[in-house]
Amino acid sequence: MFTPRTARAFGLAFAVFFTSASLATLSVGAQPEKKDAAQKVKSKIKITLPREDAELKIEDKLMKVTGVTREFDTPELEAGKLYEYTFTTTWAPNNYTILTRTKSIEFKAGDDVVADLTKADPKVPDAAKIRWVPTPDDIVDEMMKLGKVGKDDVVYEPGPGDGRMLIAAVKKGAKKGVGIELDPKKAEEARENIKKAGLEKQITIIEGDALKDRDYSEATVVLLYMGNEFNDLLRPILDKQLKAGSRIVSHRFVIGDWKPDTTKTITGADGDEYLIHLWTVKEKKK
Repeated sequence: MFTPRTARAFGLAFAVFFTSASLATLSVGAQPEKKDAAQKVKSKIKITLPREDAELKIEDKLMKVTGVTREFDTPELEAGKLYEYTFTTTWAPNNYTILTRTKSIEFKAGDDVVADLTKADPKVPDAAKIRWVPTPDDIVDEMMKLGKVGKDDVVYEPGPGDGRMLIAAVKKGAKKGVGIELDPKKAEEARENIKKAGLEKQITIIEGDALKDRDYSEATVVLLYMGNEFNDLLRPILDKQLKAGSRIVSHRFVIGDWKPDTTKTITGADGDEYLIHLWTVKEKKK
């Protein structure tokens, strides 16, 4: 493993490299010429991270240093060849969200490498893991009212947890509910609760990442209680896939600079105040 500003070699798996082949020129009766050993060089790596305490991996190797800016030397590399390193950073912007950002950079051995991980790469969206916190049942009921959930609705929920929102939506008359849950244990818990409610035919729980390769196009209502960071990542997916007239109802959290059509403050049965927001998808301009 390499260390900051040292010449120690480390074992990295190089994902991409290109070589140029050469043939030795032979004369009749002459011995083949010996090739000179390939010249070895190092590259300096400078990485900028979102936070001082962000975890950093290079080619899946954990780098045990801190700071917003971190600098390293590569091991000796063969001059003139191209290499590709993958940098992965993970950090917690709050106590319920863990974000992971990945960036791959190709470089020529000997050249400096600069990796800015403070900004997401649109080609490789961030991954988000959210700690589930239940929404009180009376606030779930208010969300159903605000979203006007009814008999013609197909309701989707990223991160359904124990399934309570989807169960409430179908009990309010929605014809179908779909939850996408990253945590296998929560997915199983949701299925058990759906079974107890006798709603297995109406509600499906998909185990997986709600941000990756998901089709929300049949949803007429999307329910959220996932955090601002997650909502920001989900927005371009919903913006692209949802039909005009579809509604998005969120407990507490907003969706970037997308202004809600309605925001309500509710005093819960527990005496606490809760915010719920509603967005209605508009017809796209041609």
